[in-house]
Amino acid sequence: MAEVKGLFNKSKNSTVASRVTMATSFFKRLKGLLGTDSLDEDAGLFLSPCKSIHMFGMKYAIDAVFLDKELKVAELVERLEPGAVSGHYGDAHSCLELKAGMIEKLKISVGDQFEWNQS
Repeated sequence: MAEVKGLFNKSKNSTVASRVTMATSFFKRLKGLLGTDSLDEDAGLFLSPCKSIHMFGMKYAIDAVFLDKELKVAELVERLEPGAVSGHYGDAHSCLELKAGMIEKLKISVGDQFEWNQS
């Protein structure tokens, strides 16, 4: 796909995902995680711009973290199942897709401030 970065939760002083793949073109966002069988705990897909997602054609559930332009958590969707559609979040500018259960495991909350790893 595209450039890989790491994402850090400043509010919780913890790594959200050490391997984040960027999907910033229309076709990369459209494909998303289609054709994959799973997502590792330390991995994510960052879709931008993005205000909603769909799970059509997906084989597994994911967690979705919607972020505003400043990478502040605007909305959380846990365990979005194949075939489902998220809500449309006007405050969102991007979406980080994570392995199902990671929002709870990492204790991510609305209002948390994320930042890209500097290294």
